[in-house]
Amino acid sequence: MTLSLAGEHEAARVEFRAFVDEHVVPFADTFHREQRTPPELIGLLAARGYLGLSIPEEFGGRGSDAVTLGLLAAELGRGCSSLRSLLTVHTMVAQAILRWGSRAQKQAWLPALASGARIGALALTEPNVGSDAAGVATSIRRDSDDVVVDGHKIWITYGQVASLFLVFGRTESGPTAILVERERDGLRTTPILDLLGIRASMTASVQLSGCRVPMDHIVGRPGLGISQVAAITLDLGRYTVAWGCVGILRACIEAAVSYASRREQSGALLRDHQLIRQMVTDMYTNLHASELLCLEAGRLRDRRDPGALAATSVAKYFASTAAVRAAIDAIQIHGANGCSGDYPLQRYLGDAKIMEIIEGSSQIQQLVIAEYAYQEHAHAPRRGGTDSWRTP
Repeated sequence: MTLSLAGEHEAARVEFRAFVDEHVVPFADTFHREQRTPPELIGLLAARGYLGLSIPEEFGGRGSDAVTLGLLAAELGRGCSSLRSLLTVHTMVAQAILRWGSRAQKQAWLPALASGARIGALALTEPNVGSDAAGVATSIRRDSDDVVVDGHKIWITYGQVASLFLVFGRTESGPTAILVERERDGLRTTPILDLLGIRASMTASVQLSGCRVPMDHIVGRPGLGISQVAAITLDLGRYTVAWGCVGILRACIEAAVSYASRREQSGALLRDHQLIRQMVTDMYTNLHASELLCLEAGRLRDRRDPGALAATSVAKYFASTAAVRAAIDAIQIHGANGCSGDYPLQRYLGDAKIMEIIEGSSQIQQLVIAEYAYQEHAHAPRRGGTDSWRTP
């Protein structure tokens, strides 16, 4: 059962899959062990136009739609979730500028992001601020024609190599987003190593100490930093993470089916054991359900349908939790081999677990999705009930 796609989307998926099979899959375990993404691979992503996939053509990008972006995220997630996370954070920065930036900011930054001359990273999380994004403590204060940024950001994906940070902080007018180049005095990054998953994502903490930035680097007006810029940006992140989980699911089922089809136990192939079939059935069903949820979210996004927000949260919640279960079952099917570094299952499990945490944890999604359900169904006509048997 293959996801049915329109001609241009199917062609894009074939292109992305071929790229990942050639340049990512054979080397992903090495990236994971070395905890780095080779700059040559990032350059290749840029050369193919993938870093500028959703940036309009007028700014040097490919101008692709949300479904195409999702298909790329899925294939990168199948090969290496760290590389998918680069696509996510880079695209988040670009889309924030495209949506909220001034014309001058778009002309200055979008071509550089599209070409890979600049690598973007989102700097929102702080040591004491995670899901409660409105609680950011980083200070952004005006000083003459500049602003001075002071704060500490943590868990910044690709923070070790990013050259343009979208930093969220607080001004007298409220939370604010501002663009800060790596070369600014007062900005320092420190690698964060030995993560559970996405170990090649070159994560860093970012220290900003008296970092002076021009006023025209503020994205949107002060006070819109969390309610608008961060909210819309994180929604895009959830969308690409959901598709990335589709990729993890596919990698898990491919590994499990391949192993079960050649490994014998008690005189029979693993694939013929009923309980193995049960695990494969769950993986297979969850993979295709996740694909359909993500595809619906993408189509709603492309139509600018307000329902895209709920659809994205549902897709992210379902796909990320399903990816964790698939990774656990794939390890179980591999037995002791699944626990070794000779197989990629450890990487799949660690990456999948990270997906349940980033861009809104599963628990946050449960709160959000329940609220969507209340809003949608609170005024629906009641059917039945304790008095439904009474005659008029």
